[in-house]
Amino acid sequence: MIDLVWIVPLCPLVGFFIHGLLGRHLSRGLIGWIASGVIALAFLISVGIFLELRTLPPENRWVEVAVFTWILSGGLNVPVGFLVDPLSVVMMMTVTGVGCIIHIYSVGYMHDDRGFFRYFAYLNLFVFAMLILVSANNFLLMFVGWEGVGLCSYLLIGFWYEKQSASNAGLKAFVVNRIGDFGFILGILLIFATFGTLNFGEVFSRAPHELAIGGAVVTAITLLLFVGATGKSAQLPLYTWLPDAMEGPTPVSALIHAATMVTAGVYMVARCNVLYAMAPVSMAVVAVVGALTAVFAASIGLTQFDIKRVLAYSTISQLGYMFLACGVGAWTAGIFHLMTHAFFKALLFLGAGSVMHALAGELDMRRMGRLREYMPHTYRTFLVGTLAIAGIFPFAGFFSKDEILFNAFVRGNVFYWLLGVGGAFMTAFYMFRVVYLTFHGDSRVEPHVARHLHESPPIMTVPLLLLAGLSTIGGFVGIPLIEGAHFFGRFLEPVMKGKALLAETNALAHAAEASHSVASSHGSVGLEVGLMLLSLGIALAGWWLARRFYVVEPTLPQRVAQGFGGLYRLVFHKYWVDELYDAVAVRPLIRFSQWLWHTADDGFIDWMVNGLARVIGEAGTVLRRIQTGLVQSYAAYLVVGVLFVLGYLLFR
Repeated sequence: MIDLVWIVPLCPLVGFFIHGLLGRHLSRGLIGWIASGVIALAFLISVGIFLELRTLPPENRWVEVAVFTWILSGGLNVPVGFLVDPLSVVMMMTVTGVGCIIHIYSVGYMHDDRGFFRYFAYLNLFVFAMLILVSANNFLLMFVGWEGVGLCSYLLIGFWYEKQSASNAGLKAFVVNRIGDFGFILGILLIFATFGTLNFGEVFSRAPHELAIGGAVVTAITLLLFVGATGKSAQLPLYTWLPDAMEGPTPVSALIHAATMVTAGVYMVARCNVLYAMAPVSMAVVAVVGALTAVFAASIGLTQFDIKRVLAYSTISQLGYMFLACGVGAWTAGIFHLMTHAFFKALLFLGAGSVMHALAGELDMRRMGRLREYMPHTYRTFLVGTLAIAGIFPFAGFFSKDEILFNAFVRGNVFYWLLGVGGAFMTAFYMFRVVYLTFHGDSRVEPHVARHLHESPPIMTVPLLLLAGLSTIGGFVGIPLIEGAHFFGRFLEPVMKGKALLAETNALAHAAEASHSVASSHGSVGLEVGLMLLSLGIALAGWWLARRFYVVEPTLPQRVAQGFGGLYRLVFHKYWVDELYDAVAVRPLIRFSQWLWHTADDGFIDWMVNGLARVIGEAGTVLRRIQTGLVQSYAAYLVVGVLFVLGYLLFR
């Protein structure tokens, strides 16, 4: 089964070509079956690869499958090759499993859209690009998938291109990601210049022997790669494209936020854990950026009323937690949270889509309320997703987020931990704020919309139930404290060689053991239990405060907003970051481009081209005068020319 890994990305690629070439001639039902079926087949093959990989000894769980030679030039030899190891298999199962559920949901959500076949062609291509990214065995093929998801995000965010806002959002996502990708390209070039190869196995095995710990080269490589990650995974300062990406269809938002695109940066950093373990400065940068992003985005989520934008900022915040984990050397914890986040974030976005489906596309929570009476399945599943993202026991987010917070405390410092628990408190508050504003209280739905309130059809609610189940039990693959119960950590252990490198080099002196391995002393067990209970208490406090604000005292939020005045406006307007970027970067670039247009293009280049044309035209006007058509004139010119030549020869 491992040798068939190339079929996993091939399945959605086949779906893309079928829909792209024949979609106009196929029924919508058949398009939905094909689009979902190819992803389901890819998921089944991924599961088969996982089961076969588990039969191998841990030290042998690194299998490369080369399909054909792609580039062979001088010392550059890049195959189309795939890597089967615990990390790639986890990512393939997550992408295809969650992606399949989103495809099925999309059949119902997009049923009446006139771009139905085009939508599923793009969606299949999106999954194909992400699978290439996570299964490639070299940096260049990973970059193909990296750029592929960027292209597909542009196509899907701007899917309803007739809307100017959707076109602008797609363009913004594409441009902002180009900024990050420039750093990523430079990182890849520096890797090739340093090692003469782009193969993961060769780079990671040679790096500890050929590069100095904390040296300039490895630091430059990892920082450049992280620049790419900040763009793809929407971290400070390149996060601004993700909230605007809500202009696309809601299932697209679910796919981008849960299983593709934004998880690419976290995967890349975890894949390069050996390089990052050798670059303490880079790890500190990753941790600080992640921690600050987690708090920054969560604070914005406190004040927003667009249900999808709240979820978008929560994604940015949760990705910050993943990078915080990677920055303190807990790469397994980061990937664990990536997986659980895929479950509950897909659930939350699809739940929001179900609400929009019932409210004729309404997004403003101020025009919702009391929907639980009309949409019981959506309400219950959305509540499960909220409990999971808030980190309430025993839902999936509790286990993965607690692991990150514990590692931030014991591997990082109190500053990281304080930022983490602050973000956790705000997450619980703003997510239960969404629940109460949307599903509880008095109905604020427009009367003409309220008459048609209804639960979504089974093709949309069944995927919600599946994701709710995963959000409930998904965390139990990583139970802490109990010996042998952290299956997820033990499975990924062979890939995370950077952890051992950290211990050997004392880059993190107090991180010699995995955070959720068997505790070596009663003290460490007590510390972990204490921190676990504290983080749970903080999440519950956020829940309690949200209930007081939006159920017990519904007028309290307005009074608090008025009391904080300028601070509330600052957060409500998202710190005016977009306006700052517009003033500092966008408008000056536009003015510079206009100057180039008028001065360099019109003023110089056009002047040269048009001037040359005028010179040639004038010369032609002069020369035309000798074209008289009279033989006598031509004979006279000939005689004059001969005399001129003879004179030159005689008197030179």
